Amino acid sequence: MISATFREIISQYEVVFFDSYGVLRDHDGLVPGVDKTIDYLQENDIDFYVLTNDASRGPKELANKFQSLGLESITRSKIISSGMLARQYLKYKVKEGTVTYIGTESSAHYIETAGLKTLPIKDLSLKQIDHIKAMVLLDDEGYDWYHDINKAINLLRMRNMPVIVANTDLTYPVSRGKIALAVGALSEMIENIVRKTFIRFGKPDAQMFHFAYEHVLKTRMVDKDKILMIGDTLKTDIIGGNKFGIDTLLVLTGNTPPDKARLFIEASGIIPDYICESAAI
Repeated sequence: MISATFREIISQYEVVFFDSYGVLRDHDGLVPGVDKTIDYLQENDIDFYVLTNDASRGPKELANKFQSLGLESITRSKIISSGMLARQYLKYKVKEGTVTYIGTESSAHYIETAGLKTLPIKDLSLKQIDHIKAMVLLDDEGYDWYHDINKAINLLRMRNMPVIVANTDLTYPVSRGKIALAVGALSEMIENIVRKTFIRFGKPDAQMFHFAYEHVLKTRMVDKDKILMIGDTLKTDIIGGNKFGIDTLLVLTGNTPPDKARLFIEASGIIPDYICESAAI
């Protein structure tokens, strides 16, 4: 790992990928100082994108959240989410019919924009399932876990269909030092129970980084060695960036506590190129 200040590090790159929660924002709002970081990137012609496993809402709504916090320059075009890959899969592999989902009504955006009918799992009758073509796990909030997850398990025992997981995160930070279960963990539990293999989109899968890189190349020709991934989680952001062949920077404002960062790195064998306290200039 290379020792340098955050400003010195990002100044070496032409494009920066930020994870969202735990890097740019947290339970209190914006991580202090990241607004100045975004200003610095714009002033120095360094492009940036938010590369997130958040499939709880569409890109426009995700961008609106940042804008409501004062980051007006994070527009819809700056959002690259795992839900966008799930939508692409649905559009080309499922094509038509009804898709049931676990998540909020906002998260169903990714199914609806693929041209498919949506049905929340809570409204599904297990007596009428022939029209269901696929299931998507989108979000970890907004539903009755006990009721909806049990119904999902029984549906998958009764009918064979593709199951798409649009967020691979196992946990997310809810406050300083505390975390909560994310949909990635729930999907692993269901997968183990029904003994079927689900289709996953999001970091650390290389497809997420390929998708983001292709998105960048539409507006700017840049080599991978000029792209930096900034994340708070070793097993998604950092290992994903490492595998894709871009430099990585671990910040200690989210899933990786400052006092345990070295321990987590040694235990996992996942080594970022840099470590900084935060993504603030």
